[in-house]
Amino acid sequence: MDQSFGRSQKLKSRKLIDQLFMEGKNIKSFPIKLIYIPIKNSEKNELKTGVSVPKKLVKTAVKRNRIKRLMREVLRKNKYLVTKDLSSSHAFMFIYISREEMSYEKLEASMKRIMEKFREKH
Repeated sequence: MDQSFGRSQKLKSRKLIDQLFMEGKNIKSFPIKLIYIPIKNSEKNELKTGVSVPKKLVKTAVKRNRIKRLMREVLRKNKYLVTKDLSSSHAFMFIYISREEMSYEKLEASMKRIMEKFREKH
């Protein structure tokens, strides 16, 4: 089981990010919201993922960066929940929607719930 989160798995394309926010569907599980969209022109089944913490909700950069690090770590450890049954490529954006900083365990539980909901839909 590959637990890396390499360059090819990161969501970097500005076009794809804009398309994600315009046409994407969402799933919520407090304190995380997932916006996703299938990627059309992709040869292999892959997952392009980004994480975001709004400045409006978490004011200091130190706290925002810590939350993003924790979210990426949870994703890296648990991405197998989505990728094992993936039939096509998808772009994911995980957005933190709480004002308080959550523990690793709460983030992990929330991310697992979101991934289970996504698997049920697809």
